[in-house]
Amino acid sequence: MIRTLVILLLLMVTSINVSAANEPIQPIKAVTPQNSDLVDLGKMLYFDPRLSKSGFISCNSCHNLSMGGTDNIATSVGHKWHQGPINAPTVLNSSMNLAQFWDGRAKDLKEQAGGPIANPGEMAFTHELAVNVLNSIPQYRAKFEKAFGSDKIDIDRVTTAIAAFEDTLVTPGSRFDQWLEGDKNAINKQELEGYRLFKSSGCTGCHHGAAVGGLAYQKFGVYHPYQTDSKIEGRKAVTGKDTDLNVFKVPTLRNIELTYPYFHDGAVWTLEEAVKIMGKVQLDRDFSKKEVDSIVAFLKTLTGEQPEIQLPILPPSNNDTPRPEPF
Repeated sequence: MIRTLVILLLLMVTSINVSAANEPIQPIKAVTPQNSDLVDLGKMLYFDPRLSKSGFISCNSCHNLSMGGTDNIATSVGHKWHQGPINAPTVLNSSMNLAQFWDGRAKDLKEQAGGPIANPGEMAFTHELAVNVLNSIPQYRAKFEKAFGSDKIDIDRVTTAIAAFEDTLVTPGSRFDQWLEGDKNAINKQELEGYRLFKSSGCTGCHHGAAVGGLAYQKFGVYHPYQTDSKIEGRKAVTGKDTDLNVFKVPTLRNIELTYPYFHDGAVWTLEEAVKIMGKVQLDRDFSKKEVDSIVAFLKTLTGEQPEIQLPILPPSNNDTPRPEPF
């Protein structure tokens, strides 16, 4: 009797694992940092506005961890209220992307982290001045020594630390992940129907993997042009190839209900409209209201556990710290 029960349990576990393995989406797993001192330093730098010329803008300004890892506006606000050209992608689960930025111009999070600091329309600083600020603060030098083994501060170490923190910003435990892992009551009938429609319509051709996206580039407007006032060219700006016009990194759909507005131009504010547009321009399909509602219901099951962040207490500037220039 006991032997029979054990066999049945093993068969159930095997069935669950095979079922999850056969799905185009995989569960997100929590991350255990290898160097907690490096992650703690990266968190401080992520929230420190003194890495900007104004002393007002931090990484968290555009990738707000209390708002789904983005800023919930069409395009971000930079130095002196400069209007950014593109919608800020979420930082949550960004470590799973094949590259960073919509056009993929940064190969990883470390390379991405240095871009906004020196971008005149974003943080408007220079790497040299950012390093000077950090070097002027003894408490930061002590943090770098603890994380790296010496108190040397340079932009390579700064971006390494920020990337190490961002690597931890994953969102496991969504209701859909619970369903993938065997809890068939974690999602309801409408949500399951939405997932089946999501698969059968071809959405998983681009939106697959643990991040439900981020693993490939795709032309936006496969069957019909996407109508936008944005001048952003996508991958063409990186490769120079005309064939890469309007080709973008496929965005993650994890936590999608939190990361509005949608698309690279931030022009679409509701998931319902986003689903209708994607159906038409990417799949040449006119989804009915019922179908849209089902797909949206499924997409909302992808919201995972948000990182629980205790704000770091940043060390104070001193007489030697370069002064901010906000205006």
